[in-house]
Order: sequence, then structure tokens, then C-alpha cells
Amino acid sequence: MRRLLRLIRRIVLVVVVAAVALAGVLFANVLSHGSRQIAVEAVTKTPVDETAAADRLAAAIRFRTVSDADDPEANADAFVALHAHLAQSFPAFHAVAKREVIGRHALLYTWDGSDPTAPPVAWLAHQDVVPISPGTEAYWQAAPFDGVVRDGYVWGRGAWDDKGNLFAMLEAVESLARDGFRPKHTLYLAFGDDEEVGGRRGAVEIARTLDARGVRLGYVLDEGLLITEGILKGIDRPVALIGVAEKGFATVALKAAATPGHSSLPPPHTAIGDVATALARLIAQPLPAALGDTARQMFDVLAPEMRFVSRVVLSNLWLFEPLLTRELDRSPTTAAMLRTTMAPTIFNAGNKDNVLPAHAEAIVNVRLLPGDSEQALLARLRAIAGDRVTVAAMPGNTDPPPVTSPDSDAYRALNRTIREVFPDVVVAPGLMVATTDSRHYAGLTDNIFRFSPVRATQTDLARFHGTNERISIANYADMIRFYRRLIESPAP
Repeated sequence: MRRLLRLIRRIVLVVVVAAVALAGVLFANVLSHGSRQIAVEAVTKTPVDETAAADRLAAAIRFRTVSDADDPEANADAFVALHAHLAQSFPAFHAVAKREVIGRHALLYTWDGSDPTAPPVAWLAHQDVVPISPGTEAYWQAAPFDGVVRDGYVWGRGAWDDKGNLFAMLEAVESLARDGFRPKHTLYLAFGDDEEVGGRRGAVEIARTLDARGVRLGYVLDEGLLITEGILKGIDRPVALIGVAEKGFATVALKAAATPGHSSLPPPHTAIGDVATALARLIAQPLPAALGDTARQMFDVLAPEMRFVSRVVLSNLWLFEPLLTRELDRSPTTAAMLRTTMAPTIFNAGNKDNVLPAHAEAIVNVRLLPGDSEQALLARLRAIAGDRVTVAAMPGNTDPPPVTSPDSDAYRALNRTIREVFPDVVVAPGLMVATTDSRHYAGLTDNIFRFSPVRATQTDLARFHGTNERISIANYADMIRFYRRLIESPAP
């Protein structure tokens, strides 16, 4: 019995020593993770005529610049009218910048800098918007294309995505042009007209134009991640995420063929059944979730700003990574940063309730995590779908663009400006889970950033491509201040 007691004591002692040692390692890692936030002084708020700026944005929303993948001339009159509105609204900038129409309705502005040796930069936004989902019109608190200013908000399709960014940029450069300011570096404002359907007619052609002129950009800034409030758990301050990476885009078609016939005599396999079975297999076998390099960089920067328990976890991913991954995977908002996602979006088959169709087709939209590729995706889908279903890539697919280093001078300059204009926020690199026009500029620069200087809560996220899109006037004024400060600051 005494030997057993001594053995138990030794085991308990070993466990206690191990626990103390583990705790020591955990807390040492916490203490070694100091704040990575740049120390800057908040700048004085530049005066903005918020009422006039809101009215100009609201007027832009009234132009129904809905893009169409198949018809380049869809809503052409609306784009032409928007261009006239831009010229009328921002006369000082139009007087100092060169304006070009690229393709059909894309716009490229060039504001020559004072230093020809300074690398030029490009700010991107898009003029086009997505249509309103049929049957949802009655749910809007203000008609989506009425451009209503009410209750401290500008309401309508495009208020955030992306006319808000486009007009905030122009408000900023207009005020600077009126003040007689000239940037040190040449500034390109590149406004595509078909981003929502792939950017092939707008951004691609603008990038080709710049490339043909031998332009090499210091950085590209496009729409993207936001200043989130209350979305990331474990942190009490707003978080401004700069998208240094972006997912790739792939749409694939799953097709099956069968002998048509009467529905009263169904065979063992039907076209609809085969495609539905393949879809069920794909949904049941998602790609594995894992923390990629960009997610690790983000959590490394955020860890020192977190509440105690979250700080311990993020400072010790060597131990807690499986726990963190499982927790992030619970929410679609955070799960998308962990894996390549697949979502069935369209299903076409049949035209009569008592006839077996000869063909069935499902469209699956895939967002590729950096490191994944379209070719590897297709091989996986074909293996899962089986022999009765063909898997084909649709036109316009793109692999993920290169990841931008958060150690670059351009990143630090952007980081500094965010902290100056929004002094209450924490800034960190992040992954853009959607796609932007910026991916078409990958051959022109090593630095692409996806960031929209917009404050957003969880409820705001549903407004993107959804119902009741709006932006607060106060928020919009800060967007204008951000872009003005960014161009006033020295070029990286």
C-alpha cells in the first residue's frame, strides 16, 4: 500500500510540475506577443460638407448601372448619365486629371504627380451594381434606386458596393484639387463597369492599357475588408482588416444526360437524380479546414489586443490551433477563411411535371483558398461526382492572386493612414473571401490591398448584395477623410 501511495504521489507531482511548466510556457508566449499596432497621432478631422456629399452619392444611386455578363450594352444610358454626373459633380478634379473611357464604359483618370521618380498608385472602384433579387422589392425601406437620404443614411443599391467608395475617392481628390494640392506620386483612379460579372470588359482592359504603357504601380487599393465592430470574438475594439490576400474564383457545371421518357416509368438513374447525387456528395465532403498563412498573420497581430482567454489561445497556436479551427468553422463568416468553399447556385432541368428530362445541370460556385488551384479542384470534383456526371469549368475562372507581404512599405503606409483617421481601431492583415477587380492588376504590382474604410456590424453584412443597402452619412464622411489623408501622406 505504501508503495502505491508513493507512486501516486510521484504521478501527482509530475502532473503538477508539467502543468506549471505548461502554464509558464503559455504565459511566456503571451508576454512575448507585444502590440503590433503602429503608434501614430490622430489627425484633425478635415471639414466635409456631409449634406452635399450625401446628395451627390444619392444622385449616383439613381442611375441603374446594373451590369450584364452577356450584354455589354445593358443599361448603357445609365452609365453615360453617371459619367456626366461625375463631370458635373467634381469639376476641379476633372480640370487637373486626364479622363479616358476604356472599352465601353470603364473610366481611367490620371492625376500626374510632381515627382516622376515616385511609383504611381492606383485606386480602384466599380460603377456597376448587382440587380435586386426578384420578389424582394417590397422589403426595402427605401426603393433601391431612388437614392433616398433619410434618418442619417444614404439608401440604395450601390451605397456601399461600390459607389460609396468611388464617390468618396472623388470627393477627396476634388477637395484637394480645389485647394491647389498636387500629389507627389501619379494617382490613377480606375473605375470598372462590370466588376459584378467578372471585370473582363473593364478592369482587364484598364490593366492591359496600363501595362502597354509600361506602368508599374507602387500599390493598388480596391474595395475589400472593412472596419468590423463586434464581429470578431474576444476583442472589444473595432478591427480594420486589410486584405493582403484574395480567394480565387471558379464556377463549374455538373451535367448529366439520360433517356427522356414518361415519369410513370422511371429508370434506376435519371439526369436529375444523378446530378443531385453528385451535389449531395460534394456537400458531404467539403475541403478540409485549416489556418493558412494569412489567417496566422492576422491572429498574430490581433493576439495582443484580445481579452485574456483569447490572447492566451492566439499566442499559443502550437497547442490551441485545433480548438481555434473548430470554433471558427462554426460560423459561415469565419469558416470561409479556413477552406475553399463550394456553393450550388443554379439548377436547371425539366420542363414538364410528367416527363423525365434528357439533361440536368447544376452550377457550383467555388472560392479558392490561396494555395489551391482550379486544376486541383476539378480533379477533386470529378473524383467525388462519379462517372455518371461530367464536371466542366466555366469561362472567367481565376486562381487566387499572389499574397501581398504585410511587411512592405506600402502596407505600413496604408496601416498608418487607417490609424490616423480611425484612432480607435486595431489594424491587421486579412483574407478577402470574395473576389475584386484588383486581381486583374496582379501583373502590375507586388502590393494589392483590399480595404474599404467603412464601419460595419454583423447586421450590416447582410446588406451587401442584399436588401436595404445603405451607408451612414457620418461613416461616408470618414471615408472621404480617409482617402484624402492617404493621398496627402508621403508615397510609400
